[in-house]
Amino acid sequence: MKQVSGKEFLRILQYHGWRLKRISGSHHILTKTGHQERIVIPVHGNHPLKPGLLKHQMKIAGLTEADL
Repeated sequence: MKQVSGKEFLRILQYHGWRLKRISGSHHILTKTGHQERIVIPVHGNHPLKPGLLKHQMKIAGLTEADL
């Protein structure tokens, strides 16, 4: 799986219609109309997200590896 930073994943989600609702410390919370779930992305500079977290957030967002 491709390594993606929190900043980069945030841009990808926003491109796919997710909106930034609020920021709590270094965690960015995104929501999307029509989805009950929310996505929380830790943005710690350019450090890559861990693979398990990335896969889980991609599943919630309905994204595939090709979208990265």
